[in-house]
Amino acid sequence: MSTIVLRKSVSLEQRRRDTTRPLISVVVPVYNEEACLAALHRRLSDVLSTLDDSYEILFINDGSRDRSLEIIRQLQLVDPHVGYHSFTRNFGHESASTCGLLEARGQTVVIIDADLQDPPELIAELLDRWREGFDLIYARRRSRQGETWLTRATSHAFYRLLDRVTRVDMPVDTGDFRLMDRAVVDAFAQLPERNRFVRGMIAWTGFRKTAVYYDRDARLAGETKYNFTKRLGLALDAICGFSTVPLRWITYAGGLTSGLAVALFGLALSVAMFSGLGTAAWTFLAAALTLLAGVQLLTIGLVGEYVGRILIEVQGRPLYLLAESGTPLNSTASVQGDRVAG
Repeated sequence: MSTIVLRKSVSLEQRRRDTTRPLISVVVPVYNEEACLAALHRRLSDVLSTLDDSYEILFINDGSRDRSLEIIRQLQLVDPHVGYHSFTRNFGHESASTCGLLEARGQTVVIIDADLQDPPELIAELLDRWREGFDLIYARRRSRQGETWLTRATSHAFYRLLDRVTRVDMPVDTGDFRLMDRAVVDAFAQLPERNRFVRGMIAWTGFRKTAVYYDRDARLAGETKYNFTKRLGLALDAICGFSTVPLRWITYAGGLTSGLAVALFGLALSVAMFSGLGTAAWTFLAAALTLLAGVQLLTIGLVGEYVGRILIEVQGRPLYLLAESGTPLNSTASVQGDRVAG
């Protein structure tokens, strides 16, 4: 088994500027966001240009079917800070985020969605916390505008459930919007799994962390790409990827169901013997068998989730395939190292 060796977190006095890298890389996963890209680029540029230091903006086009890739190409032509990587098809938000983290060259890296729900103006405050010595700075939501009560309720329940079933310190009420030191990004790059929950993987790395609070805006335009089905899939990836507690729940459910089945059988037998209501007895027995069958099917499905993840890991397919790339033209001294997609 390989051992991951990482440098220690640094204090404010030890934090030094690595001039071989841009100060900050901003990673933007993109899927059908043509209506938001120009405004996002403008606001990011307004914020980053005040830093008086080098930076890059990396758009990761996750197989968009609208004009997103065309707009990104145009942005790169007019802004030397812009780079991009475009997938051959839609591989998913987690793969796009992974690609951005692997390709980013900055001493710090920020992930931000393209829909402008997360304000780019908060990056300056995230960077201030990094300069204070924190390696991982989460943007934590105080409020969420433009989202349905169901989205807010399921999100609230998901974060609390995940915090209970995992041994990883998962910050609640946070999305992907965060700033990471290069040490965090390098640690993340060594995590090989293919069923990915990026924010959980980043939390797993540890390091010195803190939170910056903000109010999340509604989408600038378009519709969310995370419907209920996709959110449910992400929740399964998160829980099954970071905890075996559901397998323990199966044992508890099996014992409880067996006990309940015995009790119902005894009740049905008593009714048949002392009341003469044979039909009622068979009804109770049928209910017990139905309950037992339901738990068995749920158990098989849950075990199947874990087995399916083992299959995907064994197959070893890459997380994504690149169709084209564009490198920022204002890059500092090149950074050597292998970049792997899987």
